[in-house]
Amino acid sequence: MPRPCGRQPGACRLFSPTLSNCDELATSHLLIEAPEAPCTSLMASSTAPVSIAAGAVAVVGLAYCIKRASADLDDRLAPMAGLVAAFIFAVQMLNFPVAAGTSGHLLGGALAAILVGPAAGAMCVAVVLLIQALFADGGLTALGLNITIMALVTAFAGYGLFALLKRFLGRSDGGLAIAAGIAAGISVPVAALVFSLAFALGGVADIHVGTVIVAMVGTHVLIGIGEGIITGLTVAAVLRTRPDLVFGIKGRTRDLELRSGTLATG
Repeated sequence: MPRPCGRQPGACRLFSPTLSNCDELATSHLLIEAPEAPCTSLMASSTAPVSIAAGAVAVVGLAYCIKRASADLDDRLAPMAGLVAAFIFAVQMLNFPVAAGTSGHLLGGALAAILVGPAAGAMCVAVVLLIQALFADGGLTALGLNITIMALVTAFAGYGLFALLKRFLGRSDGGLAIAAGIAAGISVPVAALVFSLAFALGGVADIHVGTVIVAMVGTHVLIGIGEGIITGLTVAAVLRTRPDLVFGIKGRTRDLELRSGTLATG
């Protein structure tokens, strides 16, 4: 997601130079650039019902993730989840330029899901968002919406796309890395679209929903390119060194282990 606006450090995250205001879109992670005007809430008083509903979705979603992750993670992948969360927290500090006056950073939901599973991946991103919120980077009142969109949506959508793409791109290291990159790249505009739908339900600012969707999804297609490159390169690096630590290829890893065992006994 975009990083804080230079004119108002810590207050604005840039999204689109095409809109005229620096209007806050529900969370401090999802903002549209305001070259001259102060940041004003797009969600205003109607944010409360949407935030409460999103908070409930986040609680239920994370409860499922906790239960599911306990079954998904084995002795090798459990420590990996902590490393993934730390990696995402660190990499989110790095910006890359997207368009004029706009920069973006890694979301990490798809990457985490591919490495440790969608349930544990969503929990990794949720922990990162919680830590950021405690340090006034994201806001506690928007935490439910942030977790729903940036953790649950990106992790499960990204992993579902990865599982689909690897059927067509093959199970070689190169094919899997490309599948991971494409899935991660698509997960970013998907998250932006979900946010736009949340704005459609709760936004009261004088900005047409269609304008928000075009600005959010359009800009996040560009951010998704950076997300895809970072994810693809990271997955490729892990596949070269420790493929057994990649949840998304557990079936292939078991096949390799069985073949190795057969060769050893033969």
